[in-house]
Amino acid sequence: MAETSMEGAAFRSSKLYRTIWRWHFYAGLLVIPFAILLAITGGIYLFKDEIDSVVSAKRLYVAEAQATPLPASEIIKRANAAVAGTPVKYTPAPAAERSAEVAIKTEQGNVSVYVNPYDGAVLGSVHEEWKLMNIVRRLHSLAWFGKVANHLIEIAAGWMIVLIVTGIYLWWPRGDGGVASVRGSPKRRVFWRDLHAVTGAFAGFIVLFLAISGMPWSAFWGAQLNKQMTAHGMGYPPELWDNVPGSTVPLKHHGEVGWTVENSPVPKSEPDKGTPIGIDKAVAIAEGAGIAKGYTMEIPATPEGVFTASVFPENLAEQRLVHIDQYSGKPLVDLEFAEFGTGAKIVEWGISVHQGQEWGLFNQLLMLAGCIALITASITGITMWWKRRPVGKIAAPQTEGEGRIGVIAFAIAALIGVLYPLVGGTMLAALVVDAALPKGFKEKWVA
Repeated sequence: MAETSMEGAAFRSSKLYRTIWRWHFYAGLLVIPFAILLAITGGIYLFKDEIDSVVSAKRLYVAEAQATPLPASEIIKRANAAVAGTPVKYTPAPAAERSAEVAIKTEQGNVSVYVNPYDGAVLGSVHEEWKLMNIVRRLHSLAWFGKVANHLIEIAAGWMIVLIVTGIYLWWPRGDGGVASVRGSPKRRVFWRDLHAVTGAFAGFIVLFLAISGMPWSAFWGAQLNKQMTAHGMGYPPELWDNVPGSTVPLKHHGEVGWTVENSPVPKSEPDKGTPIGIDKAVAIAEGAGIAKGYTMEIPATPEGVFTASVFPENLAEQRLVHIDQYSGKPLVDLEFAEFGTGAKIVEWGISVHQGQEWGLFNQLLMLAGCIALITASITGITMWWKRRPVGKIAAPQTEGEGRIGVIAFAIAALIGVLYPLVGGTMLAALVVDAALPKGFKEKWVA
């Protein structure tokens, strides 16, 4: 055992180990503030339906379900009487005991009005931006603070991948104990080191999955991935739009939509075809086509607009998008999940699992475990650094003359830059800053 321990100690003193350790340290410095935010907001969002059902129960549920609901047009009329503006979206009650929702466009933005679908009573209203789960989601992506902040989340997610991969390498058993258990007490440094290592090792793959599956939402990389998948036949099938009057407006400008179709063009209705069919007929067409419950219906705002019925439920197979001509009632585009390309199906599955929607409560708890582990690893990492940080120094693990190892690190940063340009750019910048830091600002640690 003593021989094995000496081997482990020798390995930890090697240039490669210390270089990887330093990059793990730098990744932690960059990631920890974002990691804690992502973990807290993500953990809350996993249980969005359960939380909404309690917080917004008076708006979402009706006192008594009845057999026949009012027509959509009547429900919209009641909502519009309560909130002045232009109705832009209608969501039928997703279940017998649930309310219907109407989005009204006002000068202050969209307001959601909740209506009892049986007697037309207005149950309440809320500005869409101030829905609790919308706040949580916008904080999670930093979209609340603009596009620049949204790019920071992309960079943080990329560095999180670096953090996890380097952390697993550092943790990997080398025969000297403490790799699967926590030794000592909170007063000892080894306790925090082991808790940090064990938490990261056993939950690392969950966190790695969360980081990778969250990247498609990112402002730069996600948009490029979506574009390339569509261009190479792995996203939505563009040929469905070939013989359809098209616009230049992407679907994402019409509200919340699925990742795969967010950049698909919204078709145009042909005004010379007569009188608009109205919302009641559009609802009948969508439901007659078999669209799943929980769908929303976008209401055309211009003479060339279309009715757009869409649903993105927990069951991926039931995802559906239907664009309906507002005059003829003809479905211009009817896209089902089965028609997505392989790449899009993989991404959509990853997003579904990321949000805890794929295997019920087990999926939610599994992702929650990743969130808790991320918070734990962040706190223990900060504690370790603080306990052994020399006053006035950044205390990054230091090596003497990396040589070939430094070149390898630079090459890896360049390679990551090809896959994740924003992340690779910050890695190269970190290499330059690291090389420029004076030795007095750094300190060689003992593992």
